Amino acid sequence: MAVRQDNPELFIGLMSGTSLDGVDGALASFGKDASGNLVVDTVATAYLPFPSELRQTLFALQARSDDEIHREALAGNALSLAYADCVRQLLQEAGSAAGSITAIGAHGQTIRHRPECGYTWQTGNPALLAELTGIDVIADFRSRDIAAGGQGAPLVPAFHQAVFGSPREQRVIANIGGIANISVLHPDGRVAGFDTGPGNVLMDGWIQRHRGQPYDANGAWAASGRTIPALLDKLKAEPYFALPPPKSTGRDLFHLDWLDGLLAKLPQSAAWQSQDVQATLAAFTAETLADAIRLHAPAAASVHVCGGGAFNAQLMAELAGCLGCTHGGLRIGTTETLGISANHVEALAFAWLAFRFHRRQPGNLPAVTGARGLRILGALYPA
Repeated sequence: MAVRQDNPELFIGLMSGTSLDGVDGALASFGKDASGNLVVDTVATAYLPFPSELRQTLFALQARSDDEIHREALAGNALSLAYADCVRQLLQEAGSAAGSITAIGAHGQTIRHRPECGYTWQTGNPALLAELTGIDVIADFRSRDIAAGGQGAPLVPAFHQAVFGSPREQRVIANIGGIANISVLHPDGRVAGFDTGPGNVLMDGWIQRHRGQPYDANGAWAASGRTIPALLDKLKAEPYFALPPPKSTGRDLFHLDWLDGLLAKLPQSAAWQSQDVQATLAAFTAETLADAIRLHAPAAASVHVCGGGAFNAQLMAELAGCLGCTHGGLRIGTTETLGISANHVEALAFAWLAFRFHRRQPGNLPAVTGARGLRILGALYPA
């Protein structure tokens, strides 16, 4: 059992990702053991699904539309109300008062991510969140890294190294949210990481369109179909996959209009069954993830998956098959085997980024994002 060297501090992390399903929250304490190593204790967790109207508005804001500034401001206010409800749930579960929390790390909802144009934009109203909760709020974590020439994403590899790194083996942490990304954790402390491409974003959109469901539970619909080789080849021909890291992506590239454009170039697509397209999208996610792992982490001993994709049995089986894990050698599982539930990792990461900001310590990894150097990430909105 680790022994504390200093008094732990309490932080809340709030994350709403590319899947646009809701808010994940985590209340955690951060301290050090006698050897000076980071000790993270998850005190409480909460999940709050988005109201249907907010989810639809956030979806609409992903593309150009009329009166965007006004509609986005209202959505940012609504998102802050949802964030505040999540904070209240966390405090209630932990039996803690707002005054015991040092700060909230709030990611906000990404509306545009265009690092090649020098900006990223996460909607939200951190000032309102501070007002509603009475707790300091730290937000806008990505902009400083982009200002320093970086991608602003992914930001979680630094946290992955802090909590999952091993001096004995090379590990890969694969986050499968709306977009998928990997962190390659070398035993000597070096870290690499980047967005590998779509995670759940295309699968979620396709099943919503054809079956009215927000996601493919356990990958059951994909499992009922058959992969379409011609479509899979077309999907994997997207130039993004040939780009070297550092790189990041999002809904600005991978969305249903992009998929429809590819389908239109394949005349035979009119005869394809919708479940076969879903099966192909699952294979697309698994294969692009596996390709990235094989190329950038050939010495990996284990792959640990987090995010919503970790709960998709069909997708996990496909990934294992693509990596050859079904024949021994490379191990694959979830981050649960490393002590943190797969659906809590990202919220904890933003609590940790708030902790780093509070200590005036950098939160980015230039080797991952391409920034000119280490930077303190975030902006403070005092309670």
